[in-house]
Amino acid sequence: RPRVGSRAQGRCAILEKFGGAAKGPAPHLRRSGGAATVKTMLLEWCRARTRGYPHVDVQNFSGSWGSGLAFCALLHSFFPDAFDFATLEPAARRENFALAFATAEERAGCAPLLEVEDMVRLPVPDAKCVYTYVQELYRCLVAKGLVKTKKR
Repeated sequence: RPRVGSRAQGRCAILEKFGGAAKGPAPHLRRSGGAATVKTMLLEWCRARTRGYPHVDVQNFSGSWGSGLAFCALLHSFFPDAFDFATLEPAARRENFALAFATAEERAGCAPLLEVEDMVRLPVPDAKCVYTYVQELYRCLVAKGLVKTKKR
């Protein structure tokens, strides 16, 4: 029987909780596994929801969100009628952030925790700010019944 490293085992466990990464239900983000596990699961959820969107490659909670397109893709995956993702440009950071945050507030009921000006001021967004915002968005989507969590 081949040996599997702990990193591979961890990824398998995360994918198992997802029900198969890009397909199946979103992960149940209870804090039973600690903050690092929750953060990894939330990042995997973002990857799964944004997979296939052009100019979006979610690898972390900082640089991957710098153009605003990852936020737009995440929201578009839930609200495809809110805007035409194909018309968005990576260089139009201010417009992308404004669109994403307005859509999150209007459609998901997400509190405006981030400001567009703060996001465009820095070339790389602060990972803690992005992580906190995505957590809040996830919580709002669960509350609206748009994200199904596994029962424990």
